Amino acid sequence: MTIKKGDVLSKVLINELVAEGKSISRLDNLVLFTAYTAPEDVVDVQITLKKKNYLEGKVVQLHHPSPYRTEPVCSYFTLCGGCKWQHVQYPTQLHYKEKQVSDTLDRIGKIKLPPLSPIIGSDATYQYRNKLDFTFSNKRWLYRDEIADLTTNTNGLGFHLPGRFDKVIDIQECHLQAEPSNSIRNWIKSYALDKNLDFYNVKEHSGLLRNLIIRTTSTGEVMVIFQFQYKSKEMLLLLESFSKAFPNTNSIIYFINNKKNDTFHDLEPYVYAGLPYITESMEGLQFRIGPKSFYQTNSAQAYVLYQQVRQLAGLSGTEIVYDLYTGTGTIASFIARQAKYVIGIEYVEAAIEDAKANAELNHLSNISFYAGDMKDILTESFLSHHPRPDVIITDPPRAGMHENVVRTLLTIGAPKIVYVSCNVSTQARDLQLLDEKYKVVSVQPVDMFPQTAHVENIVLLELK
Repeated sequence: MTIKKGDVLSKVLINELVAEGKSISRLDNLVLFTAYTAPEDVVDVQITLKKKNYLEGKVVQLHHPSPYRTEPVCSYFTLCGGCKWQHVQYPTQLHYKEKQVSDTLDRIGKIKLPPLSPIIGSDATYQYRNKLDFTFSNKRWLYRDEIADLTTNTNGLGFHLPGRFDKVIDIQECHLQAEPSNSIRNWIKSYALDKNLDFYNVKEHSGLLRNLIIRTTSTGEVMVIFQFQYKSKEMLLLLESFSKAFPNTNSIIYFINNKKNDTFHDLEPYVYAGLPYITESMEGLQFRIGPKSFYQTNSAQAYVLYQQVRQLAGLSGTEIVYDLYTGTGTIASFIARQAKYVIGIEYVEAAIEDAKANAELNHLSNISFYAGDMKDILTESFLSHHPRPDVIITDPPRAGMHENVVRTLLTIGAPKIVYVSCNVSTQARDLQLLDEKYKVVSVQPVDMFPQTAHVENIVLLELK
């Protein structure tokens, strides 16, 4: 059968969920990818893209809904793009995340693997995030009935439309972060509209209000971060009014950003009210989180993840541990009481300053932190001046480890490596290289982000 773009395929059976929030159907020698479908759906699909070995399409009719479906709770589902599996029951989400880990390790890693441990799900499937990032726009996404209405207000505060840097979906309620998140965002937008403040225009690089970040902790603390393009009287009045409306906010911080992007890690934070940080707690440890600090965005599952890392490391109190890509040192601090000494390495200097402050705050004297590019820091010279590791914990970004870092790990030859990854594809690639000297003895998926296709995975390797 010849298939071309624009064709409608009738009564297609959806086979399974796959990466990036998509589903797959197998059609003879082709595979078809669709979004917002569930296993065992029967649908009509219009082809939107045709390649040599695969097709992409959009559903135009649902004939028989899957028994694994559930009703999405969010009114922006399919438009926002942030929670692409909301329509799938949570046990089914977990099944396919676990399968995704297994299939990816087999397909890319091509190494001998033990049976996977069952994925660890999240107790909270909504309101689990401790950080959300919102954008102001004076050219928000308009619905069809709004386009025809010339009186429609086009200012909005919310999330970027997928694939559109210039369009923001105005959000009234997000189910991923607990209160006071929605109340804060809606109050700020209402105030800005009432005072006729200028929302940002990304194409013209104009407007006072640019970005809003709300951070919370499991202990109930709240940080609100504003990005303004310039200082003004209106800005100060907004901050004053907000602090009065939400007097229990622990930290109110703002940045002045007149660049053409929203990154602020190179900008100076100004504390308008409260402290320059909020504090998270885990097993009696305190972690101060500043406006630029990285912290796992699911606090409860971060604790589960770190428990698994510590358990797989098998620490008895006599080990030297290297914590690579340590970030703000949360894993390093978490395991320090069960290790002889911990060395944390991270390329972001500001993160290392946070890590040192957290270690001092928790009276942990058996940790040292070093800032620099991993492949430049972790050299033979470094190893000659520091005790060699018994255990290496590595938690790299999505891109995985640089090949030179992998080669260095092979040279070091630590008895154990615990590899934490938010991208199983790059983890599988690195495991294939490590297979030269190491065997995988345990694979433990952990779900950090319910309603999405993302999955965290921990692998324990031991020297052959």
